[in-house]
Amino acid sequence: MSAAAAARRILTRLHEVMASRLHAQGKLDHVVDIIAESLDSEVCSIYLLREGMLELFATHGLNAEAVHVTRMAIGEGLVGTIADNVETLNLAEAKAHPDFQYRPETGEEKFHSFAGVPIVYRERAVGVLCVQHVDPRRYEDVEIEALQTTAMVLSELISNNELIDEEEARGLTPADTGPATISGLPLVKGLASGAAVYHQPRITIDQVMAEDIEVERQRVYRAFDKMRDQIDNLADRAEFGVGGEHEEVLETYKMFAYDEGWSRRINEAIDAGLTAEAAIERVQQRTRMRMREIDDPLLQDRMHDLEDLANRLLRIVSGQLGTAATQGLRGDAILIAKNLGPAELLEYDRRRLKGVILEEGSLTAHVIIVARAMGVPVLGRVRGLRGIVQEGDFILLDADNGTATARPTQPVIDAFETRFAKSRKRQAVYAELRDIEPFTRCGTRIEVMMNAGLRDDISTLPLVGADGIGLFRTEFQFLVSATLPQRERQFRLYRDVLDAAGDKPVIFRTVDIGGDKALPYLRESEFENDENPAMGWRALRLALERGGLLKVQARALIEAAAGRSLYVMFPMVSEPWEFEAAKKVFDEQLTYLRKQKKMLPEAIHFGAMLEVPALAEVLDQLLPRISFLSVGTNDLTQFLFAADRANPKLAERYDWLSPAILRFLRRVAQATVGSGVDLGICGEMGGRRLEALALLGLGFRRLSITPVSVGPIKEIVRQVDLRELEKAVQGWLSAPPENMRAAIAGWADERGIETD
Repeated sequence: MSAAAAARRILTRLHEVMASRLHAQGKLDHVVDIIAESLDSEVCSIYLLREGMLELFATHGLNAEAVHVTRMAIGEGLVGTIADNVETLNLAEAKAHPDFQYRPETGEEKFHSFAGVPIVYRERAVGVLCVQHVDPRRYEDVEIEALQTTAMVLSELISNNELIDEEEARGLTPADTGPATISGLPLVKGLASGAAVYHQPRITIDQVMAEDIEVERQRVYRAFDKMRDQIDNLADRAEFGVGGEHEEVLETYKMFAYDEGWSRRINEAIDAGLTAEAAIERVQQRTRMRMREIDDPLLQDRMHDLEDLANRLLRIVSGQLGTAATQGLRGDAILIAKNLGPAELLEYDRRRLKGVILEEGSLTAHVIIVARAMGVPVLGRVRGLRGIVQEGDFILLDADNGTATARPTQPVIDAFETRFAKSRKRQAVYAELRDIEPFTRCGTRIEVMMNAGLRDDISTLPLVGADGIGLFRTEFQFLVSATLPQRERQFRLYRDVLDAAGDKPVIFRTVDIGGDKALPYLRESEFENDENPAMGWRALRLALERGGLLKVQARALIEAAAGRSLYVMFPMVSEPWEFEAAKKVFDEQLTYLRKQKKMLPEAIHFGAMLEVPALAEVLDQLLPRISFLSVGTNDLTQFLFAADRANPKLAERYDWLSPAILRFLRRVAQATVGSGVDLGICGEMGGRRLEALALLGLGFRRLSITPVSVGPIKEIVRQVDLRELEKAVQGWLSAPPENMRAAIAGWADERGIETD
């Protein structure tokens, strides 16, 4: 029997129960009898959330005296684990599970097998439906599918009969009328203020069981056609030009919209007897459960795109089309959502959308790429927003520091506005420095370059007055693509970047994927089994092993730079032979293109990133082979301290101004003296004013930083006398003060150098 047939058989009988005049408890008692009989199971039980505990509400097979007596906390026992994780359990031997707890009053000691599914209401588990059997066996997939579909019907029965508290089901506490500060992860930095606007009004499903399956199927078909038309129109009117990364994002989004597997699963749910709305929600619940099982952040982001489409489809089929975007923003708004797809963000009025707060979200999500291009600050990973922020609440968003304040007091508003005004004033000062070269007071020219990774980033270059692109992250194109970018697409991107940069240099870092930047279309056992991905199969290691990947990129870069100078930098070099192996790939492509009579670059300058501490021990062998060396402070720091920067417990533990790091950097700088190799810094460290002072004092003369940091760093460079600064830094490193950060800040303050 198929899953649809099994579910349909149960739903047909449940329909009679739902339509009967029985009271709610009587209906639940009938439901457990029906499921137990249909699945040939000796036990079927329903637990519901009441006063924060999961209470046994109905059972077939366990002791009747345990009903309304047995209670478990969320996370307690197998039932509590299902509710806590919103996941399905299917066990041949329940007692073998580490979370198993025996409750003597139920008389369940003779039962071995156990299967349970969460009863989900408004995206939260409000109960558990479970079955048990004497014989040890795993339940068949069709039985689990039937249980999951039945749980959805139970959700309707529970809500209609007020068997659970509405506020408790939503996980809400009474709305606080006072100010509330929330914290999250800065995804797109910036300051903004406005009224809280929830992106998506909650869609209520009034009917779960279908009267006519064919009618429901036709409703879904029409909704799919309308949704696909909407996506096609969005792709046509995207505001970011032709051929950019945003176009690739929308193409990936479009691919999901036309996915036959997704529509097939919805049809199967309709076959089981669900309405169109319930079928879409049923498949969406399965998607959410899958997302909780996926550790790969990039794959999770792609699943978010699919959830975005499911929400869109559900709104269309239900006729509940009123989103904040379609209704229109009435004033300055801070948009709030669990997550957003890129297409949904593009629907908003850019003049009134000032910021976004997401319950989820990550730096690699498609929507963040679009938000960055729109210049909209985004704060992510903020939990429990609906319990804190009400529609219309005034919000101050500080995505620079990863916070937002709802319902702020007037003094807080005044302080924020003062900071906002100061920020605008500072930006005006930095704008005046755009065309001024950054010379120190003692006359030394410092190169202040910017980091980039998208085609649109290059437009920032003339606006901030950077000396060039000190780091172009070529992997961004790979991360936003649904498939491995072919040579022609890579060539077009690199050519466009060089064209936009004009006569300013662009240092292309060859693809740095792997680690926390795994690609869904490049699945390898090395990724899946890598317990320490930051120090695993990634960057140059991966590129050298997959020679075709580096070969294609080398040829695309060489052809794109025809008639110009090309700067190529290899990431995560550990030993000189790795640099030589990578350079050999480029040399072979040069030879090939020369034979093809192709126009070549005027010159190719090769460099390496020093991120792995081991490379510092062999610089004497590497320096004669390279033109430039860039120290990648982000990875270098975590390797020096054996501290994963992705671990929130360690992220802020180690200071860039610790003597250990500064002494290491001094040794690297001293090793390059007289070598003719251009030495620079790539990473966040160089973009912070206090840290930049330390780097200048160590002998670094090229800083590659985020575009927003270019102005502040140019300003501080012009206030420094390097001879005085170098002497101070040497003194601090010889006899480190108790607080290096305070020592440098005090030195700067004495000279009127602002380091905030």
